[in-house]
Amino acid sequence: MSALKKVMMVFPHPDDESFACGGTIALCGERGQKTCLVCITSGCKGRSGAYDITCRQKLARHREQELAAAAKVLGITRLEMLRYPDGTLAEVDEEELTQKILEVILDWKPGVVITFPPDGVTGHPDHIATCHAVTLAVERAEQALGADELPDLYYVSIPHYYDHCPDKGPKPAVPITGKVDITRFRQQKGEALRAHLSQEYSVNRAYPGVIEGDYSVIGSYEYYTLVRTAGQPVVPKRPASIPVIDF
Repeated sequence: MSALKKVMMVFPHPDDESFACGGTIALCGERGQKTCLVCITSGCKGRSGAYDITCRQKLARHREQELAAAAKVLGITRLEMLRYPDGTLAEVDEEELTQKILEVILDWKPGVVITFPPDGVTGHPDHIATCHAVTLAVERAEQALGADELPDLYYVSIPHYYDHCPDKGPKPAVPITGKVDITRFRQQKGEALRAHLSQEYSVNRAYPGVIEGDYSVIGSYEYYTLVRTAGQPVVPKRPASIPVIDF
């Protein structure tokens, strides 16, 4: 793949980007690839961690500041906040949400779009609604873009998300078909996660020790499934061995 492809991530909450593909984003930044993050909500229903924040509006503003700090750590080029209410995306008009995401795609013209898979990794309704809207937006963008502008669509997976806590996630909706080597960017991923200090409960569950500055629990790969390319759907098949891919 071209090392110059622009990469666009669409996630519902501040911190999703760091959990799911922080290392990949940092890798893109080092290579000079432009990256765009669309965050659909401001996370106003998240925990406030060590901060004494009881007002949802104040928490939303605080989490936006944390996201801006994480984006700086990862080298994100463009940050778009849609500011829908946290926890409501399953009830939001899908046509409206799809259109807003489509507008960014048509304006940014990414070569790669990344979002959650249909199971949302954790089963969170906001994650699942985001997947549906992004997938539809990419399909519609294909009808308006030129043949050389069509983006590849990837779903991101976090297969080790529950390794360090007693909870279990849903059965994966799609098989993983590729992985990105983030060995040299584990520290940046850890620093981005630490920027989301209000979410220390979630960070500690998935990556114990990171909040205290120990990044040894962060793995060397981030995982993806290619589901659309060149304007056509891809039926993902589980490979015998997951190949290292590049964007």
